[in-house]
Amino acid sequence: MNAVFDALAKAFGQLSDRAVIGVLVKSVLVTLLVFAGLGVGLYFVLVASFEAAGLSGGGFASAATAAVIAILAAWLLFRVIALAVLQFFADEIVAAVEAKHYPERSRQAKPLPFRRDLANSLRGIGRTIGVNLLALPVAILLLVTGVGAAVIFLAVNAWLLGRELTDMAWLRHCCGDTAGNPVPRAQRIMLGCVVAGFMVVPFINLLAPIVGAAAGTHLTHRSIGLENGSSGNANV
Repeated sequence: MNAVFDALAKAFGQLSDRAVIGVLVKSVLVTLLVFAGLGVGLYFVLVASFEAAGLSGGGFASAATAAVIAILAAWLLFRVIALAVLQFFADEIVAAVEAKHYPERSRQAKPLPFRRDLANSLRGIGRTIGVNLLALPVAILLLVTGVGAAVIFLAVNAWLLGRELTDMAWLRHCCGDTAGNPVPRAQRIMLGCVVAGFMVVPFINLLAPIVGAAAGTHLTHRSIGLENGSSGNANV
């Protein structure tokens, strides 16, 4: 799995690039705004619910409940929201990596229109929710093992993350073959495992989607280069 760690090292090495910093700032701000908006909306829903139930002190209770739910949602849903937001800026991350490391292929890329970015984002959210719901019964059965449920969800989300993070680059070069992602499944799952681990670490989790997208771009171009029998004019 040296290819995965090499891709991650290159991704971290490019965090100081102006284009990458710009995307990082935008994606973090939008992600935090989404969570703030959900928290405010939840507060007003809870206020109305407490008032309808005739409970006094509904404002304080609603605020406390909304805060607790928002914290839990941030922990459980951060990956889903952060990746959905990153989809809108994915082209900028991929383009920055390609311009520095794969200039020739960068000129051949076809940036995705906004409508397709939105569709990819919605599909990613639907796929994540659907697959996790399918895994839920198995995880419940494995609760008695202590770690079984966590392993199931890690495996499922590693697969999902690896696919999404490499698709971001592949969709710019796939010539319509959206199902033909060339990155070996083992590399995708390994990348997904590492990025999923980053996402549970405070502060590092803000960098995780950006690093993952950049690393996924390197893995995609490495696989394209192997298929074409060349290195793809990569610069290191």
